[in-house]
Amino acid sequence: MSDGTARAGEFYSRWAGLYDRLATDAPLVARLRDAFVGALALTTGDVVVEMGCGTGANLQYFREAVGNGGAVIGVDVSAGVLERAQSRIDRAGWENVHVVRADATRPPVTGPSNVTEPVSVSNPESDSDSRSTAVSVSHPQVSGHLPPGAGEVDCIAASFVSGMLADPESGLARWADILGEGGRIAVMDLARSTTVPGRLLNPLFRVGVRASSPPGTRTASGVTAMLDQRVLNAHQELHQQCPGAATDRYLAGFVRISAGTVQASPQSES
Repeated sequence: MSDGTARAGEFYSRWAGLYDRLATDAPLVARLRDAFVGALALTTGDVVVEMGCGTGANLQYFREAVGNGGAVIGVDVSAGVLERAQSRIDRAGWENVHVVRADATRPPVTGPSNVTEPVSVSNPESDSDSRSTAVSVSHPQVSGHLPPGAGEVDCIAASFVSGMLADPESGLARWADILGEGGRIAVMDLARSTTVPGRLLNPLFRVGVRASSPPGTRTASGVTAMLDQRVLNAHQELHQQCPGAATDRYLAGFVRISAGTVQASPQSES
């Protein structure tokens, strides 16, 4: 785990309560969540991984879509937010929902070959950097077991994560590799609006971005531009990995949701 990733995890742990309230109670959140979950076109029995799951506000909705025969796995680098996510799971008694503390760019899940690729992660309830647990979708070791037959990941989702990745293109490409041909990816992100009404609110948006950014990223003028570029790069990479993907915009253009189906590259077909 890099120093920057560790600092970000500590920052979001510190503000986990506030982020949980925003993720569950903020105006228009329900509309965005419905659009985001719907974009994945989940079916009963799917295994879905949410990168950057935070406090687990989306887990219930993914679980409802995949049913008891599917599985939901939340991945986040922040121990504090994962504690809240695990509490949410425990209160609801969801046996097919799990959370893992790990870097979203190196998620502890298997690829389409169903060969476990061990990745060391920390216990979500510990702030230590102990890395002795190998986790895979087919045999998770952190928080229970998936239902029989849940061997591969069918879908990957990430909301408001792209702007936190130093190299979002590589992150998206890695997720596509995990899924393989036919897998579904959906990403939802915030960036400055290019619509006429949205542009009027861009100055206020910049203030919000600076206030909600981890220490070390709050440059005088660059943090919003960096966010815009990372979000653009992530969504372009999704379209590259998923030809025919769709992008929809919400809230005066500040929120964009892109989703598509991974297709084999020309090299892999030859």
